Amino acid sequence: MFGAVLVFLAIGYPVAFSLGGVALIFTFVGMALGIFDPILWSAMPQQIFGTMNNFTLLAIPYFIFLGSMLEKSGIAEDLLETMGILFGRVRGGLAVAVIIVGALLAATTGVVAATVIAMGLISLPTMLRYSYNKKLATGVIVASGTLGQIIPPSVVLVVLGDQLGVSVGDLFMGSLIPGLLMTGVFLVHVLIVAFLRPDVAPALPQEVLDAPGLGGRIVKVLIPPILLITLILGSIFFGIATPTEAGAVGCVGAMILAAANRRLSWENLSQVCDATLRTTCMVMFILIGSKAFSLVFRGLGGEQLVRDSLSNTPGGEIGFLLITMLLIFILGFFIDFFEIVFIVVPLLVPIAQNFGMDLVWFGVVIGANIQTSFLTPPFGFALFYLRGVAPPEVKTEDIYQGAIPFIILQLIVLALIVFFPQIVSFLPSLAAS
Repeated sequence: MFGAVLVFLAIGYPVAFSLGGVALIFTFVGMALGIFDPILWSAMPQQIFGTMNNFTLLAIPYFIFLGSMLEKSGIAEDLLETMGILFGRVRGGLAVAVIIVGALLAATTGVVAATVIAMGLISLPTMLRYSYNKKLATGVIVASGTLGQIIPPSVVLVVLGDQLGVSVGDLFMGSLIPGLLMTGVFLVHVLIVAFLRPDVAPALPQEVLDAPGLGGRIVKVLIPPILLITLILGSIFFGIATPTEAGAVGCVGAMILAAANRRLSWENLSQVCDATLRTTCMVMFILIGSKAFSLVFRGLGGEQLVRDSLSNTPGGEIGFLLITMLLIFILGFFIDFFEIVFIVVPLLVPIAQNFGMDLVWFGVVIGANIQTSFLTPPFGFALFYLRGVAPPEVKTEDIYQGAIPFIILQLIVLALIVFFPQIVSFLPSLAAS
């Protein structure tokens, strides 16, 4: 069953229908072999309605709407320009601005494709215009675009929390320090490279820095989006609102920001709603398809087989973690985060519980692992997304070589998360006390 799904995905068949179709095919195969009881399908409606009634999943359209509104209304572009001028006096300042804005945009959308494409269209031409090295410019964009896997508030974390059966608020808190740590090492790397090699990341020209009205732009463009995201996270962390409620308020806040900048038009609102509807429907249909897949997989004894195999791996808990991370890392080359979460994570949760693992920590490790996978040549999704919008003078090898230093940095942070679980557990334990 698992192999059949990967084959369907490899030939480009829609994920939701690949999962559901394979489930139906192997239902008939199992019945023909006398190893599957079709009565199990009677549980399917209950599982679907249970999914539809999950209040936490309502946060998905809210956070997608929030990020899409910031992007379509041009607020993200204005934010990047203002940040670029603010940090432009420093060598590598524009790259620093790209990482910070990329992290903010990634956090609000949580969708790698949307963030990398948006940052590629907005920032890559600007960086090349100011004589930035192609490898550094592309590396910064793909790296900052993947930060949405573990920086809250993020759709990815909402879905992962649902599948792990943990509080999304705890997952948000647990991933905040790792996300900031990842962003911090990217910033330090850029500043060191710019210091050692001024030609690859020059400061902006003086005429750009002397543009009038910088103070007004900071007040109008920079502070409101940062304040909005801070209020969303703060309301969740301090228990004032659930992630769903905070996401709804964030949508209203994004619309107010767009209106204040005179960018809230019917056309923009229509495009944002369309993007939100398409992505939400994709996620929900994948979830329904994964329910059918899991039902048949379990009925054929697959779940027990996986549990027995991984529970008896050499090295116990460490062996299970290594095999799990390797499996998810490789799958990240071929399928998107949502498919990995819906197909693989439900199989791993019972085994992780048997080993006594903290599921919040386990979720953050999975997120950081997939983030690295999306960045790794030759199959990393983020690299393909940027290749699709990059100008002709940027070669594929430039993007690949630019990503390598950031992959190394991500692996270092991932190792720190694994060896020092307190990095993840500190904020949730603080909130619990």
